[in-house]
Amino acid sequence: MSEPLFPRPVAHRGLHDRAAGIIENSASAFEVAIAGNFAIECDLQLTSDGVPVVFHDDDLKRLTGKDGAVADITWAELSVTPLLDSAKGDCPQRFEDFLAQINGRALLQVELKHQRDIGGTQLLARAAAEALKTYTGPVTIESFDPKLITLIRQFGFTGPRGIITYDYEPDDGDKNLTDDQRYTLRHLLHWHETQFDFISCAADALELPAIKFWRALGKPVTAWTIRSQAAADAALAHADQIVFEGFDPAKST
Repeated sequence: MSEPLFPRPVAHRGLHDRAAGIIENSASAFEVAIAGNFAIECDLQLTSDGVPVVFHDDDLKRLTGKDGAVADITWAELSVTPLLDSAKGDCPQRFEDFLAQINGRALLQVELKHQRDIGGTQLLARAAAEALKTYTGPVTIESFDPKLITLIRQFGFTGPRGIITYDYEPDDGDKNLTDDQRYTLRHLLHWHETQFDFISCAADALELPAIKFWRALGKPVTAWTIRSQAAADAALAHADQIVFEGFDPAKST
């Protein structure tokens, strides 16, 4: 039997704890995840000068206290902007610096964040693929945006690629999607383009027919975002691994 794609639970944005000064997607959070023998999920955004950085939000406010968007700030500016409440004064990292830090010590699940336009989408996919060409550690790429996981393959990334999904109900807050787009995304009808290798699915959508269908055909499924052992136990009835935060699966019974 082959090894599972995700053999260990995946720490969502690293093993972070803001109350303890360990901020999501920071070098400190990644070190704690590695110490716990967990895989690492992280996010990639693009700065105004085209540098891929490890950062979740489009907006800077929640994590840095600054106004504006990541896409409107240069890497030079962002690199000296501390993450709020970081005990060690962590600042956002370039993707290449993050890869140097991890250096193959943990499996990576890297999310490419949705960009404003096709130009930014192409630039992020190309920059991520370029950074990964010399990386020898285990790494997977994922995105909500089918275009991003299609493009990164075209730009030379040969590792596993996953689609992130949920139920795409109209009340999800995303007003930019048409009904047809929601239907396509909900039922994973982009397969002919994406040919994804795994699925990362919201925990409350694991029993969607498309998820059950592709898992039955052998596509691994990770469930997000799991915040308790009870939720993990429920998700693992329908998924192969969890993406977790706020508790330690290694210490739960």
